[in-house]
Amino acid sequence: MLIDSFHRRIAYLRLSVTDRCNLRCRYCMPEQGVKKLRHEDILTYEEFTRVVEAAAAEGMTKIRLTGGEPLVRKDFLDFVHTLSSIPGTLDLRLTTNGVLLADMAGDLLTAGVRRVNISLDSLDRGNFFRITGRDYLEAVWRGIETALAVGFDRVKINVVVIRGFNDHEIIDFARLTLDRPLEVRFIEFMPIGREDFWSPHRLVSIQEIKDRLGLLGDLNPAPIDCHDGPAQVFHLSGAMGRVGFISPVTDHFCQTCNRLRLTADGKLRPCLLSNREIDLKTPLRSGAGRRQIAEILHQAVKNKPGRHHLEQNHLSGSNRTMNMIGG
Repeated sequence: MLIDSFHRRIAYLRLSVTDRCNLRCRYCMPEQGVKKLRHEDILTYEEFTRVVEAAAAEGMTKIRLTGGEPLVRKDFLDFVHTLSSIPGTLDLRLTTNGVLLADMAGDLLTAGVRRVNISLDSLDRGNFFRITGRDYLEAVWRGIETALAVGFDRVKINVVVIRGFNDHEIIDFARLTLDRPLEVRFIEFMPIGREDFWSPHRLVSIQEIKDRLGLLGDLNPAPIDCHDGPAQVFHLSGAMGRVGFISPVTDHFCQTCNRLRLTADGKLRPCLLSNREIDLKTPLRSGAGRRQIAEILHQAVKNKPGRHHLEQNHLSGSNRTMNMIGG
């Protein structure tokens, strides 16, 4: 098992399979985009698979596929099939912006993905365009409906709440859970991505979000689920779905963090909000075997910090945008 120096068991690996994205969210990247990685700089599916095989052998059970936007990478479904055939009890999950999900949801489920998170920051077409730079809200909503229809174990909507951009839609998002088996998760806006966009004044705390949802009724704690991760989860009275709250800034959950991230260009990141990285691509391309890969995973776990310090100076310490790190 992978145990860090703070006695946390690290059982969760997030793979950023591409830095490419078909949206231009204002808090993530400028409209003109960012410099793309060269094709040869991105890990191949075979290289990702070797890492996952080593991680599974070391006790990792949860794999999340993300990006950029993972569904834009060619032959992604074949990659999912490959991962699902790795011995063990891997829990394969996907984070997507949903633009391409409607056409792929059924095949993703067949390939082995069991849970899907859809990043969606507005339910209003005009505001969606304002935030993302693209007029794709209808496509995303079709993706959500299809994901519910095909039967994933759970479908979640991730909402990054930004004051002055979408905080007026908090109640509208929560209402989605009343008659749908969705989990809507509200996430505090973190200072990572475009440095010229983040501001403490744009942060809406989870406590403020909960206070606003009081207009819809009581928030009743949901039964504890080992799959909830850092989210505090509740349900509104009589609701089919659930609402979740993730507070990385005002009430951090670092003491229970159980994850590593692997970037598209082959860097292991022990913490989202730190620049500490360990090169895995060079050993992979030098013929590293499973034991050597496992040793590098253990090194990354050893380097995992105890916590971040966002509340002190509102600086993440990360020099990468989210499309590079993997959501």
